[in-house]
Amino acid sequence: MARRRIIAGNWKMNKTPSEAVALCAELKDLVKNDDVDVVYCVPAIDIVPVVEAVKGTNVHVGAENFYIVDSGAFTGEISAPMLKDAGVEYVIIGHSERRDIFGENDILINQKVKKAFASGLTPILCCGESLALRKADTYKEWIERQITWDLDGVTADQVKKLVIAYEPIWAIGTGETATADQAQEVCGLIRSLIAKLYDQATADEVRIQYGGSMNAGNAAELLSKPDIDGGLIGGASLKPDFGKIVNA
Repeated sequence: MARRRIIAGNWKMNKTPSEAVALCAELKDLVKNDDVDVVYCVPAIDIVPVVEAVKGTNVHVGAENFYIVDSGAFTGEISAPMLKDAGVEYVIIGHSERRDIFGENDILINQKVKKAFASGLTPILCCGESLALRKADTYKEWIERQITWDLDGVTADQVKKLVIAYEPIWAIGTGETATADQAQEVCGLIRSLIAKLYDQATADEVRIQYGGSMNAGNAAELLSKPDIDGGLIGGASLKPDFGKIVNA
């Protein structure tokens, strides 16, 4: 089946609010494509100005993180209702930097996936292996375990709306990119796992992105693969080249 392509920029901890508005203006005409869902996942402080800056365009806004409680004594955190009220539609969950630097485990990530759906947000659920796991040839089992844990108790109807981002950690911000065949192998593996955990219809609908140094030069080849439905773009999302990826 033809799945709608989704290209999401993960800005990470970059751009002040005024810089964010300027980048939206710079990218506005470059990311026009009615056949692609374009998402800017931006730092929390940039959400309100970016939502305003993309009004009337084809761009959707996502957050990079949130916490599982609606309100309370959680200093420094941001809740799903806050995001929803500000105009956010997507939220990145389980990015390798959240897992590795901030110690988020699959139990918390599973809670976040459920909370996002309950709050009307679409999760972009990240998975991926380290270089050590890739070299040890245990990466398939690792990714299957991540997805199985992270989707525990999530319904088939929810999974159909989910976005899964395969991001090999060894290819994030390193300039290294998985070959199109390597990326397709794992994205195909993820789709097969969804069919096993749910059913083929669910697997056919879930959108799977590749994330890991996708850029204007390699996007077309990666996106030509049957199980790669888009990209979760890091550094290249902060440059005009992002428009070339959207239109690849």
